[in-house]
Amino acid sequence: MRFDRVLIFSLLLPLAGCITTRTDSNSLGKNLPQSSKADQAQDAARIHTELAQRYMESGDLQTALEKVTKALQFNPNYAPAHTVIAVIYERINKLPEAEEHYRKAVALEPTKGAPNNNLGVFLCHTGKVTEANGYFQKAVADPFYSTPDVALTNEGVCQLRANDVSGAEASFRDAIARNSNNGEALFQLANVLYLNKDAFRARAFIQRFDALGQPTAASLKLGHDIESRLGNSEAALTYSKRLLGQFPDSEQAHALDTTASP
Repeated sequence: MRFDRVLIFSLLLPLAGCITTRTDSNSLGKNLPQSSKADQAQDAARIHTELAQRYMESGDLQTALEKVTKALQFNPNYAPAHTVIAVIYERINKLPEAEEHYRKAVALEPTKGAPNNNLGVFLCHTGKVTEANGYFQKAVADPFYSTPDVALTNEGVCQLRANDVSGAEASFRDAIARNSNNGEALFQLANVLYLNKDAFRARAFIQRFDALGQPTAASLKLGHDIESRLGNSEAALTYSKRLLGQFPDSEQAHALDTTASP
């Protein structure tokens, strides 16, 4: 199962020049306001965090870590920097440090959706499933969080890991109700229904996923298995041909000889 984390950052802004004062005849001798030291530190933290994000996205984790560490030196309470450094630590398998910074980001912005979702994903990955679900709910409760369906989908996947199938189904349905084009939720719900021997309803959701035009090896294999269980050999064959044609080296393609039981 795929388990997606969505990290939301602001767009990188062009670096601003130094702020100076000037006096001219139009200003009647009044100086333009200078930014305070606190504002300057905040700007420096933001710029270094954005640079760290860029280096992280390009795969240079060492430089990214240097930049975001510098950001936190400028402002140790800059929440986005804690998120970025947490992601870096997680990627280099320093999980205690990652958890510390994910939690710090939430402590600094306790009602915001993104940091709560991010901490929930981390906790679920590290086996703290029950605690994780509470953070997904906090993310959904943020009225300004732009992607509550993502948090609900993550919650559903986490519930599956805890064998809470009915809870997962409810979470996936809520995610789809909020965003009908949430492909991950559509796929996961189709899979849950198939595993619950409800291939007919599973077909509807895998078809909705397929209509998004972004097939995966897992979705094509699931479509094949659903149609096989329903006894529709022609549709099953179509899925298998697409799977072999688009993802010939995938685990799912190699598993095609193990068909769904009717």
